[in-house]
Formats: sequence, structure tokens, C-alpha cells
Amino acid sequence: MIARGLAGALAALGLAAAALAQSPADRAEWPKTDFSKRTVEYSEIESGGPPKDGIPAIDRPRFVSTRSARAWLGPREPVIVVRLGREARAYPLQILMFHEIVNDSIQGTPVAVTFCPLCNASIVFDRRVGGRALDFGTTGRLRYSDLVMYDRQTESWWQQFTGKGIVGHYAGTELVRLPSEIIAFEDFESAHRTALVLSRETGHARPYGRNPYAGYDRIDQSPFLFSSTIDKRLPPMERVLSVSVAGRHRVYPLPLLEKRRVANRELAGVPYVVFAKHGMASPLDQARIAEGRPIPAATAFARRLGERTLEFEFRGGKFVDTATGSEWNLLGESVAGPLKGKRLPQLESGVHFAFAWLAFNPASEVVRELR
Repeated sequence: MIARGLAGALAALGLAAAALAQSPADRAEWPKTDFSKRTVEYSEIESGGPPKDGIPAIDRPRFVSTRSARAWLGPREPVIVVRLGREARAYPLQILMFHEIVNDSIQGTPVAVTFCPLCNASIVFDRRVGGRALDFGTTGRLRYSDLVMYDRQTESWWQQFTGKGIVGHYAGTELVRLPSEIIAFEDFESAHRTALVLSRETGHARPYGRNPYAGYDRIDQSPFLFSSTIDKRLPPMERVLSVSVAGRHRVYPLPLLEKRRVANRELAGVPYVVFAKHGMASPLDQARIAEGRPIPAATAFARRLGERTLEFEFRGGKFVDTATGSEWNLLGESVAGPLKGKRLPQLESGVHFAFAWLAFNPASEVVRELR
């Protein structure tokens, strides 16, 4: 069922299927890649269907105002939010669904905004390695159902989920991950009315707003081209919020966060808070993303602000710190009260399908209840 569904999805993308070469050292397709260097077994890398760059990255992104974006972007639709310095940008999943990578620059920092629909993984990286800015594209390959990217400078292959080079010149090198969140467009616009939103003017003709993977995130679904053992602790397609501190990982199944909107916790000596808000549209549910069933948007932040460690609660439909009564939004920004204008430090966190997160981070602690 899922194989047929994804075959249809690739047809909707307008992409031709291509089988992985018998030899990984396909010099015609990958003339620059140093296949003598690798950190994984080639047998773990499979063809996802499209050829190299069959899913085209966006290399010259254009942006519009939040007001202009309202004409085609639904209020509940999910967007990837990246904030560097005083600048915030939103990257709608309705666009990333068809491109998976945006090579951009924010406040002088070269960034790669990435999204793998098969793993529900949105991860943002600094594109610089050793002072050299790399440009990324899609290989058409998957490993553990996750996007395998490549850099155009050396044609090394990179695992999107980890940001690590797995084949070629940069095998063993790890990209620096930048904090980001997925929230509903209406929540982004409320927090940053003058910010920019990635435009549909990408240079490519795609049915933006459509979901080519309709039904993929059903809880009883099976991952596509996942050749590893599925961790039995959670249903494979359960969405989880990951929180990582000093090499330790904890995951919260999103159904837990539907019941409790705030969790004050500590990991590796770092106090943090989880915020959750129900109502964002699932991008992988219905044929039209804007019509996806409501799911929680979940974020995590360090709750130490200066010398003070804050405690939070959900009161009167708002996130509030108990010390000052200040109101906070889903992006960890204080919007009212004595701490207005303050911003909580971002943690390394994100929302992914459980099968993918646990495949790459099997030692993670799974949170079973919130008190």
C-alpha cells in the first residue's frame, strides 16, 4: 500500500524513477565523489526513486511579506522558523515538500533549510565547513528512509538526519546544526509580522499546497524503504519532540503534549521547558496540506534566563512564567509583562517520526507520562 502510494507521490512530483547503480561508484553520475571514503555500509543506502537533483533544491530563494503570503498560505499550515540575530524567516512545508533543501543566507550566515517528508524531519544547518560555504542538493538516495544530501563542491554525501558526511571527501565531518521550530503560520505571523516568508516563486512548476504523500502519517503506517529494525517502544509513525543536551536525548510523544501544554524539566543539568499548542495542520495527512488534521506544534527552550531559572504554566490559554506573570509565545519570546522582549535560549530539539529518531538515536529516553 505505502509503496504504491509513494510511487504516486513521485509521479505527482513530476520525477522519473531511477534505480541505484549496481556499483556505488557510478562515475557518470558522481564524477567528483571519492567513494574510497565512507562511514557507513553502501548496502544501507537505497534509491528513493528520483535521480540526482530529481527533487530540485532551491538555490536562489525569494521571499514575500507575511501579509502577501496569506493569499496562498493557510493560517494552520506548518512553517519552519529560523531566527538568527534579530531576523526571523519562515519556510512553508508546502514548498519544502517538493524541494527538501533551501540554500539560503541569513544575517551573513549561509544556511541549509532541509525537510525530509518520509521522516517528518526539518533540520537547519550552517553550510560552512572549514570556512568554505557548501551548496547542497538531493542525491535521490535514502538511508533508513532519510534524505541523503550531497554538496556540489565535492559531491560528498551527507545524512540529513544527523548532518554527518557519510561518503566522499567529507565523510566523518559534521555540519553545525542551527535551532529551528515548526509552528503554524498564524503563530509565526503573530510573533513576527514584518518577517519574511519563502515565496512560491522558486523557478519550478510544482503543485504547492498539495500533499503528495497523503495518508503517510497514519499511526499504523509503515515507513518507506526502512531497512533497519523498528524500535518497539513507540509506533513508528508517532510524532515525537526530541530534546538534546550534551549528548543526551529525550523524546516526548506528541499525544502526551496534547493533554499537557507545558512541562518544566531538566536534562544533563540544564533546566528546560516544553511548550505545546494544538491545532497546526498535519502536512502529511490530507491531499491538501491546509486541510490536514490538527496536531500539536511543540517547542523546547532552556528556562534559565540570566541568573534566574523560570518555571512555566499554562494559565488562561497562555504560557506564563510563575515568577513575574509574563506571557510567552510558542517561540520562547515574552510578549507581555515585566519580561516583555526577552527570549529564552533555544535548545537542540525538533519534531520527527519516532522510527527515524530512534534509529539514529537508540539510547534516547522515552517520556511515558507528564505530571
